[in-house]
Amino acid sequence: MPRAASAPPPPFCPNPSCKYHRNPKGWRFKKKGFYEREARPRRIQRYRCPHCRRSFSSQTFSTTYWLRRPELLSTIFHRVLACSAYRQIASELDVSHTTVLGQAQRLGRHCLLFQERHGPKGPPKEPLALDGFRSFEAGQYWPFDANLLVGASHFVYGFNEAELRRSGTLTKGQRRKREKLEERHGRPDPQATRKAVEELVGRVVPGGSRAELWSDQHPAYPRALARLRGRRIQHSTVSSRQSRTARNPLFPVNLADLLLRHTGAHHKRETIAFSKRRQGAMYRLAIWQVWRNWLKWTSERRRERTPAQALGLVGRRLRVRDVLAERLFPSRLGLAPWVARCYAGAIPTRCLPQGRRFDAKLAF
Repeated sequence: MPRAASAPPPPFCPNPSCKYHRNPKGWRFKKKGFYEREARPRRIQRYRCPHCRRSFSSQTFSTTYWLRRPELLSTIFHRVLACSAYRQIASELDVSHTTVLGQAQRLGRHCLLFQERHGPKGPPKEPLALDGFRSFEAGQYWPFDANLLVGASHFVYGFNEAELRRSGTLTKGQRRKREKLEERHGRPDPQATRKAVEELVGRVVPGGSRAELWSDQHPAYPRALARLRGRRIQHSTVSSRQSRTARNPLFPVNLADLLLRHTGAHHKRETIAFSKRRQGAMYRLAIWQVWRNWLKWTSERRRERTPAQALGLVGRRLRVRDVLAERLFPSRLGLAPWVARCYAGAIPTRCLPQGRRFDAKLAF
């Protein structure tokens, strides 16, 4: 008979409704047999919380919980950063594209929590650069900005999204099509950029603190910053026509934009691998953020440190196995409202209203 996998004892009750979920001091658990599965390890220890009477297992605390192909998780992490589309990854791994999609979404949710748990606490101690990275969802009539806030150390402090209206030079036929689409689905909020920047900067720069912020001359940025009360933000602007060299104060965010375009097929100018939903693009951006902050060297030539090392958050460059070492629970982290919405898959796509939200159910 196969032996149960040697796993550390459960650190807390995984049930968010249990009082020992957030504070496990004095908590006791009881073993409740085993169950067998096809993937390794095949025999899994089960437990029971005497307080809330909920059952769980050692797999409940693993990032591979409820996965039939847990060995794919690390590979998919690398592939989504290698400019591969989901069907390309599925073809290489000989699995369904929905399998790749599901695991990529799981990685995105995990990376959102990883950044929240291990990211810097308190106000940034370095200048910040703000910019909107332009992409589109479901088609070129539905553009959006992924707003990035990047420090001088190249650490990506945060991001969010703003739904936009298609602009630029349009033919008469394109204008008619845009009008028909907006009649059917509605028009994006013209204040979306201002609201998104206000949320992002307010989340990264807490009340009562100060920060130095650089941006281009987008007219929505000053309006957003003016609405942030209780913060002293020194805002300076740089023309978008200025050379994008290392001497440009916006160089950290400009480089982040370049890497995003380089590592994501769905962000290419002309592509058939575009994001079908804005939510999916945010999950992939969360994976990219963790890779950029914790796994990628600041300089590939010198290979001295990562952005997280530059801020003193870790002592060494992390690997994918370090990122996936343990499952994180949103109920233990106190997520900001936008991060909680993104984690739950609640960011809508206007022309595809039947978006599927993430509901953990019995997986807590």
